[in-house]
Amino acid sequence: MLKALADPARLEIIRLLKNSGKEIGCGEVGESIDLSKSTVSYHFKALREAGLTFTRKESREKFVSLNYDAFNKYLSGFLDSL
Repeated sequence: MLKALADPARLEIIRLLKNSGKEIGCGEVGESIDLSKSTVSYHFKALREAGLTFTRKESREKFVSLNYDAFNKYLSGFLDSL
């Protein structure tokens, strides 16, 4: 988990998800933090594999949301610090 959070782009994705309070599409994240769709997808995969996010696929679009249970259990207070 900590390795996944060590990347500044991933922290920005987590911050964006936290501030939105809902799931966000891959394309929307890329536009918000000025990264290509493939780069955002790479970061989504790392966050998902670390158990920090959930990914839902609808048609050709992927949507990501935070796994609040994981943050509360393993990284208590982390989201409040963003």
